Amino acid sequence: MRFLPTDEQSDFARTLRSLLGSAQVPATVRAWADGDAGPGRALWSRIAGTGLFALAVPEAHEGVGLLPLELSLGFVELGRAGVAGPVVESAAASVLLSELADEAPAKRFLPGLAQGETSATLTLPGGSPYALDADAATYCFTVSPAGELRLTGGGGASGAGGTGGTGAAGEPVRSTDPARRLSLPPAGGELLAAGPEVVRAAEVAERWARLLTAAQCLGVGEALLERTVQYAKQRTQFGAPIGSFQAVKHRLADTLLGIEFARPLVWAAALSPAPGEVAAAKLSAGEASYRAAMTALQLHGAVGYTEELDLSLWLRKARPLRDAWGTPSACRAEVLRSVTPPRR
Repeated sequence: MRFLPTDEQSDFARTLRSLLGSAQVPATVRAWADGDAGPGRALWSRIAGTGLFALAVPEAHEGVGLLPLELSLGFVELGRAGVAGPVVESAAASVLLSELADEAPAKRFLPGLAQGETSATLTLPGGSPYALDADAATYCFTVSPAGELRLTGGGGASGAGGTGGTGAAGEPVRSTDPARRLSLPPAGGELLAAGPEVVRAAEVAERWARLLTAAQCLGVGEALLERTVQYAKQRTQFGAPIGSFQAVKHRLADTLLGIEFARPLVWAAALSPAPGEVAAAKLSAGEASYRAAMTALQLHGAVGYTEELDLSLWLRKARPLRDAWGTPSACRAEVLRSVTPPRR
């Protein structure tokens, strides 16, 4: 099996990386954390121009098809750049709507999501009860354990400056990452669909959310390692760069190994998104990203704790992303279930 992207896929990732590299993403993340979503929405529109969000929408609804591998490549770049906002949740909501037998909700919401004119956040049964950035997203979708899909909130403007969303979000909950604003979605809301088909669609959407979060973790780990290597080459002690010390080399090498061992698991899960494969990818990428954060913090020393340093934007993402859409313990349990033969 080939675990390397094609030339076309690599070109897509490079295009996205180039766009994000010139977009002053750290400034948009800080503005997002302060409650100013304007720069983030403008960046969202530019990202949508690459066709990224259309990769989670069928062609029948102005997308380019459900392409998890290409989407995962793009989400690695979003993590690498540290992009804020409910990007995973918006893509997972698109998948959820695509999987419904009733096409009315898909026709209503998917074209805007595919073009980046609107955004969405999402809560699913068995996951976190908190919606991410519900005050900034255009739509807030919730699925109840009984299989009811409701449009419960969303306070953001459409696209970069459109009209308001569908209602006020709940009180925010403090997160380790200030750019990840969490809140309980309002009760009630418009019923869009109900029944076993919603439960099945929610299961598919959850796997996509877990996969794309794993891809984000991979990108965050890459960014942390790259910045730490650069710093280790510049900072000197005892008249030599700290990167020349054996202990520092070993720590950086272990971090690199963790990231590189996680990468093929993410690609394998994108090619065959079975629950066990996706859980293994999320577990490996999440832990690799978190270890990269610990390495970065240790080797940067006291300066790593300062908010003025852009490094802090990635440091604060590592743990929340590791736990989002499947904690390490939940992913381990899923992997164990996938390899344990059923009892007779």
